[in-house]
Amino acid sequence: MKVLVLCGSPHVQGTTAFLADEFCQGAKEAGHEVIRFETAMLNIHPCIGCSHCRKNDGNCVYNDDMRQIYPHLFASDAIVFVTPLYYFGMTAQLKIALDRFYAISPVLRKMPKRVLLIAAGAAKDVEVMDALKAHMGAICHYLHWQQAGMVLALDTNSREDVENSEYQIAAKNLGRELLSN
Repeated sequence: MKVLVLCGSPHVQGTTAFLADEFCQGAKEAGHEVIRFETAMLNIHPCIGCSHCRKNDGNCVYNDDMRQIYPHLFASDAIVFVTPLYYFGMTAQLKIALDRFYAISPVLRKMPKRVLLIAAGAAKDVEVMDALKAHMGAICHYLHWQQAGMVLALDTNSREDVENSEYQIAAKNLGRELLSN
């Protein structure tokens, strides 16, 4: 299985980076091919709703780093969105990349994909993840994709909070068990 991992944190040594590392390790151990992008480190312009892509066979008005992601998006069997929880949702850095799916959404809607979510936040109440889960559910519904699992790490303020935790194990297992989801 080909797995695309899109990380949205601006902190490449933070909690979600660590959980993404664990997921990727588990997926590779299970024999999956994994490609990972740190969206916060890429030059990706936000969608401006100009519909240039609709008039030009999915080609966005911007020639930026999304062009690196698109081929892997098409080729992947599973997509993993990894994000810290920023005010009840994904980071702006990940959202910018996700918004740019618009250019190719007519094609993506015809391509079955499994979607996984890994998120971490400092809050202790699981309800803080509700908006993020609903957003991912709406995306999957619209694109005809299957939700295939998630790790929601609560009460995690730092990398140390996820190291040697149940969340570390859960992220690695999520990668190992991709085919069974």
